[in-house]
Amino acid sequence: MISYQDYKEELLEAAMKKDPSLKSKEEAVLYSPGIKALLSHYRAHELWIEGDYYEADEIAFKSRMETGIEIHPGAKIGRRTFIDHGMGIVIGETAEIGEGCLLYHGVTLGAVANKKGKRHPSVGNNVMLGAGSVLLGDIKVGDNVKIGANAVVLENVESNSTAVGAPARVIKR
Repeated sequence: MISYQDYKEELLEAAMKKDPSLKSKEEAVLYSPGIKALLSHYRAHELWIEGDYYEADEIAFKSRMETGIEIHPGAKIGRRTFIDHGMGIVIGETAEIGEGCLLYHGVTLGAVANKKGKRHPSVGNNVMLGAGSVLLGDIKVGDNVKIGANAVVLENVESNSTAVGAPARVIKR
């Protein structure tokens, strides 16, 4: 794992590129719920990996109360991934999100089965998840994919595609 400080710097640089409304890195740290949630998740995930589940859950809980973004400490989130207007986001325990992704408000990476093991989506690199999009189950979303707002993704989506609708269908490859 990279250091917390390096992670924070990469996240802030990505946020400044992806969100034109941010005026400064200081403003981003103070007022962006997505950045606050991701920085908290970084700490919680470190503790989760070390087996300190209580402390990890406590950080995740406090972050959810402050930001409205729920990220399970077990979820894996890549570098330079940014959450914009994050209210209502839910990311489950076995979810995996690649590097350089962009998530808008209301995104859910959820499960469809109450079982042990991998049950949440795996999202590739440079993926955009539109507002209100829902990805359910142990599915894979490839690199450079765009998922439209309010799409419900229940099946794999191959790289370099755009998927929209409920249930989602690929409209562009």
